[in-house]
Amino acid sequence: MFQTISNMWRVKDIRQRILFTLAIIIIFRIGAHIPVPMVNTDVLRFDSGGLLDFLNLFGGNALQNFSLFAMGIMPYITASIVVQLLQMDVVPKFAEWAKQGESGRKKLATVTRYGTIMLGFVQATSLSFGFNRLYPGLVNETWGTATYFVIAIVLTAGTAFLMFLGEMTTEKGVGNGISVIIFAGIIAGFPRIFTQIYETKLQNAGDALFINIVYLAVLLLVILAVTVGIIYVQQAARKIPIQYAKRTANRTPVGGQSTHLPIKLNAAGVIPVIFAISFMVTPPTVASFIASPETTQKLQTYFDTTSPIGMSIYVALIIAFAYFYTFIQVNPEQMAENLQKQGGYIPGIRPGAQTEQYITKLLYRLTFFGAIFLSLVAIMPTIFIKLAGLPTSVQIGGTSLLIVIGVALETMKQIESQLVKRHYKGFIR
Repeated sequence: MFQTISNMWRVKDIRQRILFTLAIIIIFRIGAHIPVPMVNTDVLRFDSGGLLDFLNLFGGNALQNFSLFAMGIMPYITASIVVQLLQMDVVPKFAEWAKQGESGRKKLATVTRYGTIMLGFVQATSLSFGFNRLYPGLVNETWGTATYFVIAIVLTAGTAFLMFLGEMTTEKGVGNGISVIIFAGIIAGFPRIFTQIYETKLQNAGDALFINIVYLAVLLLVILAVTVGIIYVQQAARKIPIQYAKRTANRTPVGGQSTHLPIKLNAAGVIPVIFAISFMVTPPTVASFIASPETTQKLQTYFDTTSPIGMSIYVALIIAFAYFYTFIQVNPEQMAENLQKQGGYIPGIRPGAQTEQYITKLLYRLTFFGAIFLSLVAIMPTIFIKLAGLPTSVQIGGTSLLIVIGVALETMKQIESQLVKRHYKGFIR
């Protein structure tokens, strides 16, 4: 591993990409502590484990600071979900662009950016009015009602800049830029969680100190076991045997070799969890700004991931998004068509429609187990930590751990592929 890290810093291109990514993370962390003008952040007090605390964790305390990046990258994620849904023959033009390759993807990316700005401005306006309603005295109404729209414009600009940082990281850094920003926000929130655990279980524990240490040791073992399980499942893949028919090109026989087509057990990665979180936090948060207290309370109960109803909705969303995003990432029709064009086939399966059906059936089975695993990892720490009597904010740890490990693995794979190109050994042997 140390040799791999040494090789990684020897390659100029990889070294520049890593340094660029670190610079983006530093900019993100600085922006998370620059408050929006005309606000008094001293009045902000989030209930531990609430929806706002959930959003605050993913933004690296940016929401509690009411900073330039208070809304985080959530408007971009919501816009991406909407655009991807509209590609499913809902909007014919979007479906046409989706089939045009790189040029079509650029057009869809542009639509996503504009959608992010529009959604961001709507959410920022609701955020400025709603937060001042929840925390009186937050907004210094220097310019009257116009003050709220100034704050909304600043917040929207912060989200747009965050989106720009994410895209630049994807292009010139390592890993998926949006995922890296979420990763950095979660990591930044870990010290606060550790502090809460210490204050709850160890500080002034008295005679219960030994029992609490045992509880924390068991919790640590569970986290290690979950980490190993996540890595194992994220790396797991089903290898489909592929045989290429022999043919003659310029009087030279080519083909005839055997290979395999790997399909990951969890092809969607951590995206289903991120999408599910976005859907879980949006309705109660919006309702807390504009709806009556009774309606807000009901929605918070329904979408609370620690309640049976909220947990069921959360699991259902993870499973639905796992299937949805898997079939966006892996297109059985296109795979079958490409195999047929290249003279390849699956032994015992006819090329064309039967190959497509075989891959589709296999994807359904693999995605089912992958989605169940994602759901278990997301909710199991919540149940365990509740039994251990730890702070409610720590219950977010399962989802956070899943995202952190998933992003770390994807980033390592990208660095590894760059090393292998240059004849170095990577992290994963």
